[in-house]
Amino acid sequence: MATELDFVEYVADQIAIECEITFRKMFGEYALYSKGKVVALICDNQLFVKPTDAGKEYIGEYTEGFAFPGAKPSLLIQDEIEDSQWLTELIVITERELPAPKPKRKKKK
Repeated sequence: MATELDFVEYVADQIAIECEITFRKMFGEYALYSKGKVVALICDNQLFVKPTDAGKEYIGEYTEGFAFPGAKPSLLIQDEIEDSQWLTELIVITERELPAPKPKRKKKK
């Protein structure tokens, strides 16, 4: 089941503007970016945040899930999506701990 765009937009709107949230469709699902870093995936209308030590500590008792078969485990965020302040803080914490994206190689002609 592919993710609905309305759900992606709702999640993005729940996160404060200072996180500079963008999203991109990938294989029928979506990647969620904060300041250019992939911080989460949205698959089957579920939010999977990249696991970081600080993010796990912030959440406390967390549930892991797999965004798709063969994926690495992620932090499955369910009811907390409704809490804009809580979700924003999780995204801020996650973005800070993730490394900067690798620069893309230029294609050779």
